[in-house]
Parts: sequence; C-alpha cells; structure tokens
Amino acid sequence: MTLLTEGRCGVAIDFETSHYGPENACAVGMAKIRNGEVADVFYRLIRPPSPVVLFSDIHGLTWPMLRDQPTFAEVWPDMASFCVDADFFVAHNASFDRRVLRACCRAAGVAMPSAPFCCTLKGARRHLPLASRRLNDVCAYYGIPLRHHDAASDALAAARIFLRLCADYGLGPHDLRLK
Repeated sequence: MTLLTEGRCGVAIDFETSHYGPENACAVGMAKIRNGEVADVFYRLIRPPSPVVLFSDIHGLTWPMLRDQPTFAEVWPDMASFCVDADFFVAHNASFDRRVLRACCRAAGVAMPSAPFCCTLKGARRHLPLASRRLNDVCAYYGIPLRHHDAASDALAAARIFLRLCADYGLGPHDLRLK
C-alpha cells in the first residue's frame, strides 16, 4: 500500500538557518500532503536568536529582514496547528530539517512532534539515475519548479518529489523513513 491509497496526511518541511547551529532557524516552509496531493502551504520568517546572519548569500535573508519577525517560540503555535494531523514529515535531506526542528523546539521549551521523518534524498539515492541527488537536481529531473533556498518552495518541492517517488516506485512513508 502506498501513500496514495492509505489516506494519510504528511507535512513536507524545510528550514533556512542564519548560522551554523541548528537552533538558528530564520525561515520555515511547510507543504501539507493529503490524498496524494499538496493541499496547503505555510511559510514564515523567523527572528533567529542572534543578529549574525552568515548565510544571506545562500537564502537572501538578512538581519534587517529578520529582526522584527516573530521568534520560533512565537511561530510555533501556527506551525503546530498546521501539522496537527500529520502522520509523518517529509524533507529532502531530512536529517538536517529534523535536527533544526528538534533544536528549535528544545530552545523554545516545546515538545518535538512525534511523527517520523521521511527523506526524499534517501529515495532519490535509491531510485533515480542521477549523478547528483541535490534538491535542485531532482527537481530538474522531475520538472518541478523551484526557487532554491526559499523555504516554502523547497518544502513544496520536497512534497512533490515525495509524491512522485510514491507513484513511480510504489513507495510509502515507511520506505523513506529516517532511522
């Protein structure tokens, strides 16, 4: 049985960070997967714990753009509400996004969601005939539009890759689950 026949709900998630530590989320994007399609998208900028933003050249976010944004603790209720019925999370290189979510939840004093994480990078490595399985390369292979390092676009792309892997290879969340 695959995701498309199980009637389960998943949430693809992507974080952008401002600094090396995983608690330094500065943007989050999420895409809800329901009944084999993307049902909704969520995006928020997050004020990181420090004004030092080292990765502006990657994601384009700067301290002036982030300083007046809500903290992770302030964004969390909306995130939790978006994820309330999620049976699993999906991300491309899910170990990174799971680590960021865990660190941000710990720093905010909120419980980490218990839903397991599924990794589209893991599925791409196993099934796609590509030299590189980076998000932008997998999107190009599948013809999925992408504004790389925009958290909403990256999450939406991960959701679409997940759905393609499920449809093309008969996979389900259990096949792509992180340990």
